[in-house]
Amino acid sequence: MRKPRLNPDMSLEEIMAVWPAAVAVFLRHRMLCVGCPITAFHAVTDACREHGVDEDAFMKELQTVIASA
Repeated sequence: MRKPRLNPDMSLEEIMAVWPAAVAVFLRHRMLCVGCPITAFHAVTDACREHGVDEDAFMKELQTVIASA
């Protein structure tokens, strides 16, 4: 099965399920998303806004981790 392409509208739950290596990026930014019950409803944009993280930089980091996984 082919993996979907990463986009900021995907739920955090989907991102972490499809690319488990992405969990490290959330933790590195001290984002409390890992294990949070809202991950099924929040997208990257929501999480970055909630945690005060630059979305563009975060997405680049996620893409780098995903590409090397």
